[in-house]
Amino acid sequence: MTGMKKGAGEDPFADDQPVDSTEPSTDQTEATETPEETDTQQEPDTQSSRQQLQIPYKFRRDGVQDGRDRVPLFLQKETKVAERDALREFEDRFEENVSLTDLREALVKVGLQHLDEAEDCLEEWGYGMTFD
Repeated sequence: MTGMKKGAGEDPFADDQPVDSTEPSTDQTEATETPEETDTQQEPDTQSSRQQLQIPYKFRRDGVQDGRDRVPLFLQKETKVAERDALREFEDRFEENVSLTDLREALVKVGLQHLDEAEDCLEEWGYGMTFD
């Protein structure tokens, strides 16, 4: 992070490395293909796919719900407080507003990568207890 907020009108990808051209160099074309064999109709799809892969989800979407399924979420009071604190922490770190929806999905994704810790939490809530 540079410590400065980006303006709304700035292009956050202006400093990115240029996308490699999908067109082969002249030497490669001469060595492997004749001009009649070149299929120019596939180039825009390939170029579009490469650009889409480089643009982060936050900037590709039309809105925060774009590409997401609605999932009801009910939180205990202490979890809600911890979530609010985490939101503030990330807004300070990124020096910009963070979507609560983005934060929640990020927390779920990280939780899915750490199932052992999630298991510990579920056990604290009583999962796995047996009453003989």
